[in-house]
Amino acid sequence: MTQPQLQTKLLKERLKQLKLPKIKAESLLFGGAIVAAIGLVFTQPDLEPTSHAPDPSQFCQEIVQPKASVSREQLAKLLTVPERGDRIKVQNILKQPYCRMPNLSIRAGATTERDAYPLTSDSQTWLVVLYEGKSYVGYGFKRS
Repeated sequence: MTQPQLQTKLLKERLKQLKLPKIKAESLLFGGAIVAAIGLVFTQPDLEPTSHAPDPSQFCQEIVQPKASVSREQLAKLLTVPERGDRIKVQNILKQPYCRMPNLSIRAGATTERDAYPLTSDSQTWLVVLYEGKSYVGYGFKRS
């Protein structure tokens, strides 16, 4: 017999001499499943979004009414105002904004003013309303 064959035979004999408990396959699978489940619990990333309030200083130029917000009812009324409608009508629905954002020039020769309102139902989402002169141009949402 060669040296490697002799070593393998001796190893097999020693393993037979050890009295190892016999483990059933079901027990091994069950134990592995429990270990895997525990591992998943401890290694999962935080699934809940962090609820940090947006920092208006990053997008507001001027704070107008720090306690202002827009309710779902006000938002529903805003949706009834057509684009290019009267600015006063929109302002009567929404009241004073939380803040004014810097003006933009979206169309040539027109300055677009923007007012921002946090939503009462979702503090991380802001309604941004656009005006050009006395006209209501439209709205958008800013998510922080």
